Amino acid sequence: MKSILSVALAAILMTGSATAQNVNIGVKGGLNLFNLNVENGQEFDTKVGFHAGLLGHIHLAPQLALQPEVVYSSQGGKYDVTGGEYKLNLGYINVPVMVQYMFDNGFRLQAGPQVGFLINAKSERPVIGEIDVKDAFKTVDFGVGAGLGYVHPASGFGVDARYNLGLSDITDDASKLTNRGFQLGVFYLFNHKN
Repeated sequence: MKSILSVALAAILMTGSATAQNVNIGVKGGLNLFNLNVENGQEFDTKVGFHAGLLGHIHLAPQLALQPEVVYSSQGGKYDVTGGEYKLNLGYINVPVMVQYMFDNGFRLQAGPQVGFLINAKSERPVIGEIDVKDAFKTVDFGVGAGLGYVHPASGFGVDARYNLGLSDITDDASKLTNRGFQLGVFYLFNHKN
């Protein structure tokens, strides 16, 4: 896992220094509202989690940018069972690469692919407690994200809202299971330049 993070961070830095007119490095974090989509119709309720990590913001043209990120994301879902609530807690290192259209007023539209690397998976059940279920899940998850953001140009602080849609089945069970959810966050770009 350390090698995956090292390669992803190196890719952010090399891409920025090699191709960009203007590169910013930053940090981000915020709230996750995720659930799971099950092909057999079983309904999961939204589970609250968080995300935190690093981003690179690379200006490719006056109004076009590439934003690769390396982010820990707490995901999963929950539903009611007899005697309480069942929770599936999934932890991923997600590496999205967002293409952004930047308006002159600080607003941005963004969309792009994402790959996620599963680092933990635990189920919580009433009476039984927490159980490690990582072996029941695939280690890689592919998806796409889309959303919008705003950066205050003078300070480098910004807000971000994104919807993530998982495209790949995250388990080997008979029914297809995919991640999906919203992320609401804040970010800071060091030495931000327009």
